[in-house]
Amino acid sequence: MAAAQAVEEMRTRVVLGEFGVRNVHTTDFPGNYSGYDDAWDQDRFEKVGDEEGTEIDTLQFRLQVRCTRNPHAAKDSSDPNELYVNHKVYTRHMTWVPLGNQADLFPEGTIRPVHDDILIAQLRPGQEIDLLMHCVKGIGKDHAKFSPVATASYRLLPDITLLEPVEGEAAVELSRCFSPGVIEVQEIQGKKVARVANPRLDTFSREVFRNEKLKKVVRLARVRDHYICEFQVEVSVESTGVLPPDVLVSEAIKVLMGKCRRFLDELDAVQMD
Repeated sequence: MAAAQAVEEMRTRVVLGEFGVRNVHTTDFPGNYSGYDDAWDQDRFEKVGDEEGTEIDTLQFRLQVRCTRNPHAAKDSSDPNELYVNHKVYTRHMTWVPLGNQADLFPEGTIRPVHDDILIAQLRPGQEIDLLMHCVKGIGKDHAKFSPVATASYRLLPDITLLEPVEGEAAVELSRCFSPGVIEVQEIQGKKVARVANPRLDTFSREVFRNEKLKKVVRLARVRDHYICEFQVEVSVESTGVLPPDVLVSEAIKVLMGKCRRFLDELDAVQMD
């Protein structure tokens, strides 16, 4: 597999869809206390799994929150945070309900949402949420909710070349045409001289070509063969918060290496046949 294809495979398939995390898969609603019509709720949540989870493959959470009025709130207050109790439902309200012997295997506090300050819903007095959530492990290609990645991308390395020396105020002006850190202005024998410091920081805004004087002294390109030469590629991975980006990339590389090994084993098996 060529290096370029390997990066594309890791970005588009492995990182996004081929290693798993736990997420809510099915939800049971014991009652409807929200004031909505029951038929509306049943239609909205009709696809609930038929299979019952076990302590081996399922984590169960209970979310039960009722909004009430605060009897101690000031009469002239209009702040919902003061008027109501439990009007904001957060992930910290989710309570782990052990299945089977899970309570013996996992100490208290180890099974919980990754972040406890995610807002789930806002309620008003008389409204209540009462539901049971079943979390299972899945991968992104089964359903997007299991993907731990928000955005994954890569780009070719920018190639910036100064065709002639740029000195004096022109050097300062040139540095302003690029992202900070791309063009560095140095003092050489009392003169300000521009040099390309870090082309990787460039966003390819092409602002320099709007300057009639400077557009003739700069050449912008991309390193087309960087995959083969130095593997200079910038990979950007944003996490949804379940796993840190560096862990996502390292785990994706492991999955990709495993796929390569299996492919080589299949080639060896074909040659032996």
